[in-house]
Amino acid sequence: LCALIPQPWRERKNIKKGEINLVDFKEIIAKKIGEISNIDSKNIYEFIETPPNKEMGDYAFPCFKLAKELKKAPQIIANDLKEQLVFENNEIPKIDIAGGYLNFYVNEQMLISTVLKEIEKSKENYGSSNVGQGKNIVIDYSSPNIAKPFHIGHLRTTVIGNSIYKIYKFLGYNCIGVNHLGDWGTQFGKLIEGYKRWGEEYNIEENPIDELTKIYIRINNLCKEDESVLNDCRNNFKKLEDGDEYCTKLWKKFRDLSIKEFQKVYDMLDIHFDSLNGEAFYADKMAEVVQILEKTGKLVESEGARIIDLSDKNMAPCIIGKTNGSTTYATRDLAAIMYRAREYDYDKNIYVTSYEQILHFKQVFEVAKLLGLDEKYTDNLIHVPFGMIQSKDGRMSTREGNVIKLEDLLNEAVSRVETIIDAKNPNLEDKKEIAKKIGIGAVIFNDLYNSRIKDEVFDWDTMLNFNGETGPYIQYIYVRTKSVLDKSGYVPKLESINFEKLQDKKSLEIVKLIYNFGEIVKQAAEKYEPYILARYLISLAQAFSSFYNENKIIGEDQQVQDARLYLTYATGLVLEKGANLLGIKMPQKM
Repeated sequence: LCALIPQPWRERKNIKKGEINLVDFKEIIAKKIGEISNIDSKNIYEFIETPPNKEMGDYAFPCFKLAKELKKAPQIIANDLKEQLVFENNEIPKIDIAGGYLNFYVNEQMLISTVLKEIEKSKENYGSSNVGQGKNIVIDYSSPNIAKPFHIGHLRTTVIGNSIYKIYKFLGYNCIGVNHLGDWGTQFGKLIEGYKRWGEEYNIEENPIDELTKIYIRINNLCKEDESVLNDCRNNFKKLEDGDEYCTKLWKKFRDLSIKEFQKVYDMLDIHFDSLNGEAFYADKMAEVVQILEKTGKLVESEGARIIDLSDKNMAPCIIGKTNGSTTYATRDLAAIMYRAREYDYDKNIYVTSYEQILHFKQVFEVAKLLGLDEKYTDNLIHVPFGMIQSKDGRMSTREGNVIKLEDLLNEAVSRVETIIDAKNPNLEDKKEIAKKIGIGAVIFNDLYNSRIKDEVFDWDTMLNFNGETGPYIQYIYVRTKSVLDKSGYVPKLESINFEKLQDKKSLEIVKLIYNFGEIVKQAAEKYEPYILARYLISLAQAFSSFYNENKIIGEDQQVQDARLYLTYATGLVLEKGANLLGIKMPQKM
């Protein structure tokens, strides 16, 4: 093995890429250019690009970025740099000039060696990092409303938030996943009144969400007909706020039954939270917020309400107290910010909600600056917005006024996959469990495949296509890697690998993709965009499919076979880990 590695490189220490012991070719290039140009290599590093065409090298540096400082034309800078760039350890054996760009080609043998050695060392932790060590990240996501259906509208916040949670945890951060339940407000006064009147007619223990929804609709209609009933409902909520024993007991019952129902969906998605502190948790913490805002002199009366004027920020006022004296969502969110700062000492407080709430969070984040908190907390409040879900025909309900429950949607996905399996592989063992992983994985991947701010298009045929850019396709390629390894009986052993046997075009394409995995994860975290990882996994799956179709893996001479089998093992490992970071489980057979 040592004979295959260039001697000068074998003696040098690996440069850390993040916290992964990979040779960072980009950093090596940046340092060399920085030394020659007397410009900070950190700035150079940010300018280095990946060429759009693979034939143009592995990295490209746009020399026009230095034109102003060096007072030279980009083409001249490129020529000067090329003449002076010498890489002592042969990390970059070839440099080309294309216009004002320098194109760099990495040492392929060195690349293969560093990637596979890190795979051998890290295994399922390949691509992870401790860059977030000692830093706390609060992620607020999902947040369904108590006593109401957990519907398809909650899908995006739930799966995007879960993926962001997993990605940050993989990078070494201490993540606190918060399910900020909608468990407070005047609707509970109505629900309590409805239950008082007709509770015995409904079996809420057996089917809590549907039955509570029926009660709510019924009492709501009665309120529209009779003002006195609406007043009774308002009084119920006032009693709840004041700690009335009967109202509190009923509220807790509704909450507990609802959470139990919600948990069925979370179990299907394999999602777990660190906190279920919802709006009710902050009911006794809002007074402090109001007191602090009063002391600033910025809390003023306006048309009977209490507001913070944000006209200087070109925003509508943030309402802190309604005309009837009750508090608002904004007040509760401000109380939550104070609590999380004190309780979790967060480095980031992330909210994953629809783009419809962009203004709300802009207002809340601005008002939070008045709470007397350290800037560390107010400067790191982050709203991660996302688009809506639309079906192929532009609608997401089967009939007018009927919401689609998320549990029903997931079950439908699993059922459809079972039908596909019955047609294609009826004798497959553990059909139901495999169908569950594929069906639910398909729903998650469909949600995460595009930039979150775009509206998601929901189409069963596209989503469950095993040959498209879908979750089932990634799972299928992963299963293929497992099948190849099982068929050969191969046990991964890096010491038996001759790296020279992996220098064909298709193998190198896979190696380069695997090399970039840690960087892709980091980009997905920095931009709060799981789709970056989802698109990467499609590229890796497609690269392996092409490699598989053009190369004989089993049956070649022993060195070629072992090298290709190890690359197959590495591909499967990265596909599985990447899918897990999206919240998708991989089947072992399909």
